[in-house]
Amino acid sequence: MPTYEYRCNACGHHFDELQSFSEAPLKKCPACKKKKLERLIGAGAAILFKGSGFYQTDYRSDSYKSAAKADAPAATSEKTGADAPKASADTKTTTEPPKAEATKTSAKKTKS
Repeated sequence: MPTYEYRCNACGHHFDELQSFSEAPLKKCPACKKKKLERLIGAGAAILFKGSGFYQTDYRSDSYKSAAKADAPAATSEKTGADAPKASADTKTTTEPPKAEATKTSAKKTKS
């Protein structure tokens, strides 16, 4: 049911009234009891959502949610700057084999 605004042209009383669409407009002012009441044209009421919250993603399908996750950019796990861990001698990796093993393998190849 809509809420209508009324104003009395005799006394200037202004009020809102909750009425059905099919009801006739009020004619008598509740303040001065004169029949000078006029129903005003209002902007209307906005939609009022009550409850814990309504979000656009509340009622999305599972296929939409999975597609949205696939489209999202992947988070990088590389740390740079102050967040990066300090490298120590224990954590460094080398691509060269140790020198002792390198000489043994080269000696085996020459004997064959």
